[in-house]
Amino acid sequence: MPNIKPVSDLRNYGEVLRDVAVGQPVFLTKNGHGRYAVLDMEEYRQYEILLARQKLLEELEKGRRSGEESGYALLDDVLKELEARYHD
Repeated sequence: MPNIKPVSDLRNYGEVLRDVAVGQPVFLTKNGHGRYAVLDMEEYRQYEILLARQKLLEELEKGRRSGEESGYALLDDVLKELEARYHD
């Protein structure tokens, strides 16, 4: 069951923070509506990793579609371009 508290409970933030654990965020409401979530740092790191993976998968999918629509580049051509661009 979600742990939901009014944002005014932050006056006693120590009590609010004691309720936060991995897999158990505290949701804060403002005027009766969900407004904030307080997460354990480990859970937040896991969330960041999940977002990064999602973004990577989206970019890979864009590349796959681009290759199917416009054709794929040959490895030798890609290596030559990278060498020309980044070689001292």
